Amino acid sequence: MDEIFGIPAPLLFGQLLLGLINGAFYALLSLGLAVIFGMLNVINFTHGAQFMLGAFVAWAMLNFLGLGYWWALLLAPIVVGLFGVLLERTMISKLYKLDHLYGLLLTFGVGLIIEGLVRNEFGSSGLPYRIPPELSGAWDLGFMFMPVYRGWVVIVALVACIATWLVIERTRIGSYLRAATENPALVQAFGINVPRMMTLTYGAGVALAAFAGVLAAPIYSVNPQMGSNLIIIVFAVVVIGGMGSILGSVLTGFGLGIVEGLTKVFYPEASATVIFVVMAIVLLLRPAGLFGRA
Repeated sequence: MDEIFGIPAPLLFGQLLLGLINGAFYALLSLGLAVIFGMLNVINFTHGAQFMLGAFVAWAMLNFLGLGYWWALLLAPIVVGLFGVLLERTMISKLYKLDHLYGLLLTFGVGLIIEGLVRNEFGSSGLPYRIPPELSGAWDLGFMFMPVYRGWVVIVALVACIATWLVIERTRIGSYLRAATENPALVQAFGINVPRMMTLTYGAGVALAAFAGVLAAPIYSVNPQMGSNLIIIVFAVVVIGGMGSILGSVLTGFGLGIVEGLTKVFYPEASATVIFVVMAIVLLLRPAGLFGRA
């Protein structure tokens, strides 16, 4: 099996793997956005900066505290999630009854401030973050060599996405969240602290972004622009999947990552725009998104 559709097999499978890697990050980031928008009705444009903060917290833990990758994978989402809780309590909670535009403008501005502060402190050049020894090397699949760490990223991202979907759709906490979105006054009447639930939901969505940032740190260089480079694509993924749709974000994220990878093989010139072309077509045919509700 030297060629498939006239394309060398290693090149084709290599781009498919790259598409899966990108799709894993698209899915994780769009999942956090979908959770926040679906439960809080806030368009969180700070998400890219929070993704970047996850990577920088992991880097700082390694270089200043001597805490390696595994500790960072656990602690960085908690640290950045707590920052998200503070942000929600002090700013975002004031905007729930206002138009979505106010939340978008506020989070966009906060994202710019965070990115500017990090750039001022650490500069614009990328900072290296090494792959943990346990995940170094590559698997020989016969038709290609797959780096162990990249396979790990795809598997962990998929597990995190499925776990989040199960929590929201199949647990009592998830039912409370969905009910609070539809009728917060009624849920509050049953003795449930809705404001606290909203705060923790935002913190969880931010923690997902930080978790993706830690996973991305050994693959991409840790730099202040790493979030802003992804956030526009991730918003397109959310729109295509359906704003607020958890399942739509996950499936669309992985699917569009593969589409983007295949486009780089068959028509490289369109690889940077193919996701936005798909978004335009979906909005024309189904304005609510593939899995969204009108």
